[in-house]
Amino acid sequence: MAVNHVPSNHVAQLSDFGYKQELDRTLSVKDLVIYGLIFMVPIAPMGIYGSVISASRGMIALTYAIGMVAMFFTALSYGQLSRAFPIAGSVYAYAKLGINKTIGFLSGWMIILDYIFVPALLYIISANSLKSLLPAVPTWIWLVVFITINTLINVRGIEFTAITNRIFLIGELIVLAFFVIMGVYGLMHGVGNGFTMKPFYDAKQFNLNFVMTATSVAVLSFLGFDGISTLAEETTGGNKTVGQGIMWSLLIVGVLFIVQTYLAALIVPNWQSFGDLNTAFYVVASKVGGPFLMYLTTIATILSWGFANALAAQAAISRILFGMSRDHNLPKVLAKVHPKYKTPYVSTLLVSVISLIVGLIFMNNSGVLSEIVNCGALTAFLIIHVAVVNHFLIKEHSHDYWHHLIVPIIGFAVILFVMINLNILAKEIGAAWLVIGLVYYGILRLTQRNTEMDL
Repeated sequence: MAVNHVPSNHVAQLSDFGYKQELDRTLSVKDLVIYGLIFMVPIAPMGIYGSVISASRGMIALTYAIGMVAMFFTALSYGQLSRAFPIAGSVYAYAKLGINKTIGFLSGWMIILDYIFVPALLYIISANSLKSLLPAVPTWIWLVVFITINTLINVRGIEFTAITNRIFLIGELIVLAFFVIMGVYGLMHGVGNGFTMKPFYDAKQFNLNFVMTATSVAVLSFLGFDGISTLAEETTGGNKTVGQGIMWSLLIVGVLFIVQTYLAALIVPNWQSFGDLNTAFYVVASKVGGPFLMYLTTIATILSWGFANALAAQAAISRILFGMSRDHNLPKVLAKVHPKYKTPYVSTLLVSVISLIVGLIFMNNSGVLSEIVNCGALTAFLIIHVAVVNHFLIKEHSHDYWHHLIVPIIGFAVILFVMINLNILAKEIGAAWLVIGLVYYGILRLTQRNTEMDL
């Protein structure tokens, strides 16, 4: 039976909460930072550049800066909770122990809305992009290839996943370096209108509503830093490891996002000129690097989203399912750990099956999936901030008002403002998913499948 209260002066251990160590501890802070960077994808803005720069009226660097600040406060809250509760399950575990089991279940249910569809969304985008390069190959084949390879890697073990992540990350950073170098060189030799601050602020175009609407899209690129917390039972170095990994990965990727979008906006200052928003960044790349850089950035985006990002996303959701199943909130079979590789292989296989089904259904409608992902994640982030205040300030009577009151309040307010600017469809789907969760939770209580649940 899990313990809900651990004295604040005690360094929490997994055993304090009634769990035994089942997963293999091999990950350092460096591994977590790499995992976070892979999950967020250093070149992620390349894939959604057209949508964001159009929505922000050219001030794309500002939207990513706001997005980083918004996520910074949420990352601080995650760091505080990861120290108190070194348990796999991320927001589900934190809300369960920081507030109560009912809110824990509902927060886990909402983050599932995010993570369970993220791999499918990434596979769809990559498969459709490959179709544009190799039209003779049916799109569903690429979907199967991506899913099969990633599933095998994730079942093989988190250490093997970490090695694969390093390889992909090096490739992404090389491509990004090519773009930055060629972009700066091009700007210094007559491309665009030179270096200005318009990608951050253009007085003629500035409108807070447009900027925040664009930020709600740009935030999609930052989703994933929280995935680091799902690996809490597979880390070495103590309870600070997860928090350090979250903060470093967020800061690094935020700077990379801002630099590449700032340069891209300068290279093609007339953002209204893009015909197809889906290929906007590749048009920018061709302006300074010709067909070589255009194809290089296109292929890099396909591989980073279809393999690297989806690989990390699949690992994260499998750990959340593992954590919820271990507490009898989901079928017990999802908590099974592979006897040799020490990974939650049943959860991993389930995610692969769901990704295939969802991918086939939404192959030509990825926009709906992206809205679903945003709504689920942001809702869970709101709960994280409440959990910090409730656990540290109310339960533990903490006097660290900066980390346990001010930071959560600021983070909550910023996330709420971003959520308000989400598409109405995303809010409707999120509300429907929440209702389904409430019904499912009620059934669990009525059938007494989880006798430990409390309100």
